[in-house]
Amino acid sequence: MKKVFLALALCMSVLTPSWASEGGAVWDKAPERGTNVAALQNGAKLFVNYCLNCHTANFMRFNRLQDIGLNDKEIQGNLNFLSDKVGDLMKTAIDPKQAKAFFGATPPDLTVIARSRAGHAGTGGDYIYSLLRSYYRDPSKATGWNNTVFPNVAMPNPLWQLQGQREPIWEEVEAHGGKSHVLRGWKQVKAGTMSEAAFDDAVGDLAAYLTWMSEPVKNTRVAIGVWVLMFLGLFAIVAWRLNAAFWKDVK
Repeated sequence: MKKVFLALALCMSVLTPSWASEGGAVWDKAPERGTNVAALQNGAKLFVNYCLNCHTANFMRFNRLQDIGLNDKEIQGNLNFLSDKVGDLMKTAIDPKQAKAFFGATPPDLTVIARSRAGHAGTGGDYIYSLLRSYYRDPSKATGWNNTVFPNVAMPNPLWQLQGQREPIWEEVEAHGGKSHVLRGWKQVKAGTMSEAAFDDAVGDLAAYLTWMSEPVKNTRVAIGVWVLMFLGLFAIVAWRLNAAFWKDVK
């Protein structure tokens, strides 16, 4: 038994530092807006206008947006700029080969991006919320942009017109026998069309939409689950009393 515990401890010592040694930026907690229809609709608008130009959502149809309170006329008139059918998939207009040439890699499909990016640092929504708020200008990069959450990211800041341009404020600290840089804040270099608070709110809506898109039936599943648990609780009481009635005369 002692050998088993030692083996488990060794595994943990090997696996856990792989996370700790990676370090990286701490993800901010995304606002919880999974049931806020207005936030999801605004997130869908941001997604179509700023993400769908390069990325795809090949496993999502435009008419699925009915689940967040939009009708076909609103979807087709305000969100579907790529086709004349509301039931079409959310595909991008850019050629994947051109996108790879521009950015050095083919932009990933975003249908389930929120689920795929969840990790020990937080949910996929936390990752998206932190990533889109952590861009800064970096002339040394081909795109002119870098990111503190995803260093050397190939994607330029898609929301720079809204956010403006910022520079990170780094502080040099001693760590592990050497020096490293820790992010202490941001300096606004050029204002965007939104204030910082309004931009954070908009990114929160976008993160909420991408989280919803990765599992559109989640809210329904949770609601059904509550009723199922209530039924099972009631059934357990009935079964308990019925069992008592069956065995009451058995010695």
